[in-house]
Amino acid sequence: MRTGVRSLTLLIVLAACAACVSAQSPGGAAQTAESLRAQLADVQRKEEDLQARLRQLDEDLRPENIERYFALNGSTRPEEQREQRRRQLERQKAGVQSQLDQLAASRTRLETLIATADAAAYRESANPPEEPSNLRPNINPTASKPAAKPARKNTRARRSRRARVRRRG
Repeated sequence: MRTGVRSLTLLIVLAACAACVSAQSPGGAAQTAESLRAQLADVQRKEEDLQARLRQLDEDLRPENIERYFALNGSTRPEEQREQRRRQLERQKAGVQSQLDQLAASRTRLETLIATADAAAYRESANPPEEPSNLRPNINPTASKPAAKPARKNTRARRSRRARVRRRG
């Protein structure tokens, strides 16, 4: 039981570290969000399993089920056995409840991280980073220049003609 709690805590800490490292990688906010969603799905699956176990423990703790558990055992002290069984089930229930609490905290943290990663992915998609090739100056300026527009001749003369046509009209 204790090793299960320790391993679950270790898993949560490792998941948090992995999420922090992947969140720091440039351009990977969408990938980070997807990995966080996978972790969230895993946490939710574990929560469902633990909730089913908690329901089973609640059922086992009912007095008639404890009686039924010892129905075929003959003992001179059946009350002590029932009390011992009840305490054992209570301890198991407390352990499962503590794991559920840890998973709920982890789920909340993951949901927050997902929202942050989604916002970062949106910002990245709205403002894509400039490519390094666009930031370098051209070494051969004639090789990649766009074709220049042909120069217009006598722009001053055309303007004066337009002005005269307007005055007449």
